[in-house]
Amino acid sequence: MTDPLEREIIRKALEYVCEEMGAHLRRSAFSPNIRERWDFSCALYDSEGELIAQAEHIPVHLGSMRWAVRAVLDRYDPSEMKPGDAFLTNDPYRGGTHLPDMTVVVPTFVDGEPLAFAAVRAHHADVGGSVPGSMPHDAEDVYSEGLRIPPVKIADAGEPVEEIFEIIEANSRGGRERRHDLRAQLEAARKGAEGVRAIVDEHGRDAFEGAVEWAKDYAEGRMRKALEELPDGVYEGSDVLDGDGVTVDPVEIKVSVEVKGDEVTVDFEGTSEQRPGPVNAPLPVTWSAVLFVFKSVLDPEGPVTEGVYRPITVRAPEGTVVNPKPPAPVCAGNVETSQRIVDALLDALRDAVPELPAHSHGSMNNVALGGGDFAYYETVGGGAGAGPSGDGESGVHVYMTNTANTPVEHVEREYPIRVIEHTLRRGTGGDGGHKGGDGIVKRYLALERCRATVIGDRVMTAPRGAEGGSPGKTARYRVERRDGDVEELGPKDSTVLEPGDVLVVETAGGGGYLEPPGRRRRKGGKGKTRGP
Repeated sequence: MTDPLEREIIRKALEYVCEEMGAHLRRSAFSPNIRERWDFSCALYDSEGELIAQAEHIPVHLGSMRWAVRAVLDRYDPSEMKPGDAFLTNDPYRGGTHLPDMTVVVPTFVDGEPLAFAAVRAHHADVGGSVPGSMPHDAEDVYSEGLRIPPVKIADAGEPVEEIFEIIEANSRGGRERRHDLRAQLEAARKGAEGVRAIVDEHGRDAFEGAVEWAKDYAEGRMRKALEELPDGVYEGSDVLDGDGVTVDPVEIKVSVEVKGDEVTVDFEGTSEQRPGPVNAPLPVTWSAVLFVFKSVLDPEGPVTEGVYRPITVRAPEGTVVNPKPPAPVCAGNVETSQRIVDALLDALRDAVPELPAHSHGSMNNVALGGGDFAYYETVGGGAGAGPSGDGESGVHVYMTNTANTPVEHVEREYPIRVIEHTLRRGTGGDGGHKGGDGIVKRYLALERCRATVIGDRVMTAPRGAEGGSPGKTARYRVERRDGDVEELGPKDSTVLEPGDVLVVETAGGGGYLEPPGRRRRKGGKGKTRGP
């Protein structure tokens, strides 16, 4: 048994390695999406593919990446791996999220065998497909969303497999940028593998393995203790997405949460069947949203390792939008459906966990602009829901994303785009004793002919308030044409911009919390309980 102090030193050192991986990638990436927006995540896994440490990066990446690591281990026998090998995948049906998210996995060798794996997932601004940004709003299968890569080797004994880089470059808009970003991602993962080896060299293999197992058990114990403090029972919640991109018919997310002692079962029975449009969320994405809610609500300060998964069971019927069958399109499931799963779960838990905040704007408000050989992608924040401690924050990313905005200077320097407004959308937060945060207004002026794609939500359904608070104002997307005409866009839409046209993105506000002064409080809520 390792010394308790040494165990904690090793655990924190592993977290530091993950943060260092991210810092290395930020310094070396080429695209603003990775370099400036920080659309990436880094984590470490043991020889069995179990999570041992992660950085504070993006929840939808981190909660799902364990499946990508295991897909690599299923495809490649660890006993046949060599020092210097590296692997790549972006397949949503083999541990991925959506095609722009590429995951690089690099083993750490100790005593001639892989002892751990460093993984880096990064969102590339384009990986081919029918529209710039590789997120077609009306995709009807995964093939139209871009290049789909099963687990492949991209470095062999330290030498890059150039054919793989050439295939990706040849099939992507701005392919040279993709190549350089992927090389930066590979080097960041190698940095992680080296960091693990340094920890083993300093403390010894036995101490390392003992600390890793302790860290997993410790995280499990904290989650079980938090679950034990909830009242046993079955709690229900639901919410809807504003269509799937092909139709505007609501897409329903239904969830029941059964708390029993120190375990919980999350069941999505009754959720909409998988849709023809791209709102389908692969099962690892659904798992990510579930893990995010329970971790942030019940144990926000504790470490995240494999142990936090153990007390949680997820039942997601195959063939639904939370566990689709291939080749269903998935590009919006990662960014939008994951957000709505969070809202449905928060509503389900309101009767078990007092004082949960109101809904936030609940969308990543994805914007992709591109044409010729350029592709620009970013997400836009909005209003956070108010809570018992005060007003909601304005103009922030929420829930499953944790990126920054792209600085205007970088957008205008590298793309034929001008950002002519980037302000708060005043008065869009819901009213209440505590007010919801305000959304954002962002206006993009096209300097060249290009295609604009918006994948968002909360255009038709407002973020709900809580405890009598009012809902936030809905989002709005439109194009102001240079001839004065205005074209309203749907929540998931695409159009061509001519030079002088302006894409306008107005994001939703967060819901309010508590009764506004002078208004009688409403009774009841969305969540239901059937506890004892």
